[in-house]
Amino acid sequence: MKLPLISLAAAVLALSPLAASAQQAAPEGRLAQLYAARPPAGSAFVRVLNPGSAALKVAVGPGAEQNIGPATRASRYAIVEGGKPFTVRVAGKPRSQPQVAAGSFTTLVLDAAAPSKPLAALADGGGTSDALKAEIRFYNLASGCAQGRLAMADKGAVVFPAVPSGSSSARGINPVKARLVAGCGGKDSAPLALPALQPGDHYSLFLTGSAAAPVLQGQLSGTDPVGR
Repeated sequence: MKLPLISLAAAVLALSPLAASAQQAAPEGRLAQLYAARPPAGSAFVRVLNPGSAALKVAVGPGAEQNIGPATRASRYAIVEGGKPFTVRVAGKPRSQPQVAAGSFTTLVLDAAAPSKPLAALADGGGTSDALKAEIRFYNLASGCAQGRLAMADKGAVVFPAVPSGSSSARGINPVKARLVAGCGGKDSAPLALPALQPGDHYSLFLTGSAAAPVLQGQLSGTDPVGR
């Protein structure tokens, strides 16, 4: 029987005793993650992100091929063996990727102008371990945008005031309805409504386009099934 996708919250629980203890106070639906299939000890989690305008097929380690591009920016996190090199396939062409630490989450970013170049690695750490909150992570991938910002729409509170180009930042939030805008300098993207997030969900927000024409997109993060 095919295993369902495991959530990032379940994957973190498998690697973090502190998160597991906090999870005991979470709603009943989230407690079910305690009994989900767990990745092997020493695993790491890696996905590929494509900020470009053309979709590409990618696969990480033993994971299945996925289309990523304008509609779906990032693949699911594939499960790889921490501390050992692994293979990433882009448009059918394999390339060796340096090792990542066991227990880590990493996003590999394709160069939209030259997809054959080495992938830039972003560590997806520094978020929240509070199982009662959702996590949002904001990536500044817009060309010419030295400092990207994320704020509530309609001149609301600033969520991330200055995220450097080619990097990301994360924080925990209470699951609420909200509309967000991102931008550079005096230019803002069109508003984006957050989906109905649950405690333990991880949601990525991607600033792409350019400093003159910023685009904000969002995607709920997930991992490949255990044992793929």
